[in-house]
Amino acid sequence: MIPRAWSEGRLQVLHELSSGAAADMERGLTLLRAAAAGDLGPTLRLYRPQPTVAFGQRDTRLPGFGTASDAARTHGFEPLVRKAGGRAAAYHHGCLIVDHIEPHHDAVAGSHARFRLLGEILAKSLWRVGVDARMGQIPGEYCPGEFSVHGVDGTQAVKLVGTAQRVISGAWLFSSVIVVEDSASIRSVLEATYSALELPWQPSTAGAAEDLVPGLAVDAVASAVVAAYEDVAAPVP
Repeated sequence: MIPRAWSEGRLQVLHELSSGAAADMERGLTLLRAAAAGDLGPTLRLYRPQPTVAFGQRDTRLPGFGTASDAARTHGFEPLVRKAGGRAAAYHHGCLIVDHIEPHHDAVAGSHARFRLLGEILAKSLWRVGVDARMGQIPGEYCPGEFSVHGVDGTQAVKLVGTAQRVISGAWLFSSVIVVEDSASIRSVLEATYSALELPWQPSTAGAAEDLVPGLAVDAVASAVVAAYEDVAAPVP
């Protein structure tokens, strides 16, 4: 069993509809602030997002940021800047965003361990739907991260999950993007934006779970995520 990386409180599960790219991002921060204020218990929020390119803070300081933002819009993706670190990540309705929010008296404590432990849960979620999923950065991936989750098909490895964490006094938010369907549009917008930012990466590393398991859909992955959490927590419908 995976060790717990959060409090002992019961974990409520929220299945939400998108309210738009900016509103969805703000909703996560609103829940985070509510948890810090003691108005929200441990919560798992799942939703399918609108087409978005979420740039990192460092991206905004690059000379090509304006051009990259325009490129995102041209491809039908709304450019936003997230408060968490990392480089540009793209997602759309064929993705699943999983926000795990927890009140915690010392939210900084264990923040590094959460990347590994919650990344393992996400990898196990994909295993449940037939994906050979593993945790770890692959060479040339976009928005590279030590605890990214990738899928393997023979000798090919593609990034499937990117994670980020936001910590404030009294609570933390661990946000994950799982790319399930339509990797082509993800690759296309990332090629345009990373070119504008002059950031090196390998487009072949951008994939979707359905590339490895044909016919796989977002709803099946959402169910698998909740089931994987049920192995180590106690979600409330």
